[in-house]
Amino acid sequence: MHDIITFFPHISKEQSKQFAVLGELYAYWNERINVVSRKDIENIYTHHVLHSLSIAHFFSFEKNTTVLDVGTGGGFPGIPLAIMFPEVSFTLIDATAKKISVVKSVTESLGLKNVMAEQVRVEKLRTQYNYIVSRAVTAFPKFVALTKKNILPHSPGSMPNGIIYLKGGDFSDELALFKSYKVYSISEIFPHSFFETKKIIYLPFVS
Repeated sequence: MHDIITFFPHISKEQSKQFAVLGELYAYWNERINVVSRKDIENIYTHHVLHSLSIAHFFSFEKNTTVLDVGTGGGFPGIPLAIMFPEVSFTLIDATAKKISVVKSVTESLGLKNVMAEQVRVEKLRTQYNYIVSRAVTAFPKFVALTKKNILPHSPGSMPNGIIYLKGGDFSDELALFKSYKVYSISEIFPHSFFETKKIIYLPFVS
């Protein structure tokens, strides 16, 4: 929690309170449903919340834009981003009913009005959004193939609609198919060893 205040000092008191409660909520649910690794729950803020919020450092979603979190699991990166951007609408989807039930409970406990959670596979989803976010649910080319149908063709502002993908390791071969993309190194902003190989891929939509 301390790192969130350090790296995002301008959050409101309400946001600070929501982030503080987040750790308690996931500790509670992780005892009942394996939302994150049992061994990893003590690192919830660094490995999951702060990792999710790396997107908020490099990208600022404009008011009233829509974001789809694909394969959200227990709510990452969607829930931390929804706290950070209360005027943006987030839809969190996952194929596992138990995980979506956790997402719904956590968002209700936090009082988040800008989150909708649904148990559905992205292959069956037809609605469109300004941005799609995810934490490395599959190889990047496969993810793009599955989700490009869900990106709105017209952008709301200066940042083109597209995919924002959290991924680690060496994935240079996965980007060979794409011409227009940008890669951000999370270790440049968060000096933790956990983020040494963690990156964000941004693929703007080209209609």
